[in-house]
Amino acid sequence: MSGNLEPRDRVTFLPHRLNRQPTVVRGLTADELWITVTLSATVGLLIGVPLAWIAHSIALAPTVIAVSMAVGVFAGGGVLRRHKRGRPDTWLYRQMQWRIRRRVPALSRYVGASELIDRSGYWSIRRGPTR
Repeated sequence: MSGNLEPRDRVTFLPHRLNRQPTVVRGLTADELWITVTLSATVGLLIGVPLAWIAHSIALAPTVIAVSMAVGVFAGGGVLRRHKRGRPDTWLYRQMQWRIRRRVPALSRYVGASELIDRSGYWSIRRGPTR
């Protein structure tokens, strides 16, 4: 084989979805699924441990955690799918970074939010009047 490609051997288009993460469950990518499962498991833990203590049943805590993860993936997948529709691939992550930067500035450097441009005011393009 030679290093020269003939015109029929060249790719005439660049697939724009080639580097996207594939959708895994209910419109969520793998990273979004991990975020959803982690948050819903945390909520299940915060509800399940006191409930297990009150009911005197240790098995209630993991049950509540598992149910909350299932509900979180089902409900969270639908909500995130609706919010992401028609937006760029990185929209969710930038939105999360922006909210962390606004609400908890001390955490912003750990999640990369300190690199975001956060400025309010007028922007000018420094053009003069057209003639």
